[in-house]
Amino acid sequence: MAERGPYAKGVAKREEILTVALEHFARRGYDRASVREIARESGLSQAGLLHHFSSKQELFLEVIRRRDDRDGDPVNHRHLHSVDHLIAAVEHNVDEPGLVRLFVTMSAESVDEPSVARSFFESRYEWLRGELRADIRARQDAGEVSASLDADDLASLMVAAADGLQLQWLLQPEKVDMPRRLKTLWSLMTQSGSSTQSPE
Repeated sequence: MAERGPYAKGVAKREEILTVALEHFARRGYDRASVREIARESGLSQAGLLHHFSSKQELFLEVIRRRDDRDGDPVNHRHLHSVDHLIAAVEHNVDEPGLVRLFVTMSAESVDEPSVARSFFESRYEWLRGELRADIRARQDAGEVSASLDADDLASLMVAAADGLQLQWLLQPEKVDMPRRLKTLWSLMTQSGSSTQSPE
């Protein structure tokens, strides 16, 4: 049964705020995006927006988490990632250039100095590599990927390729097919591994 009343309205308003915030962050970057303007376009006062999100930093992190949430487990409400999920996320990102632009911009800016953004991206990359590493090791146990290849190396390379392809795609979307190229890389990795099995 669908939620009704104040709770449902509150959820809907949060989603509206996140949609507006994404546009502002993507267009202006984190520093130049205005909470006051985001609130105004969401039909709220600044105080009203801060009722839903306690700070600009929290709002930004929720926009980025929104990207990861769609790739989670809808049944168990867990963040689960695999090589297949990574490729599917890249396929989905083709339809969300604003979100891709925000992610690329903010992840690059986060390396400059300690900040909430840097902590978030450090944790996110650690989590993502760990999820992919676990998936690759499961594939190695199943004989799908050579055990002679380092699972952590493969996980890191897949993440690096996905992020690098996003930047190339933002610059030349008509020339860079992100999902196809990421699939090609994974295919090359697994083909290379299958011909070099570790000794018994």
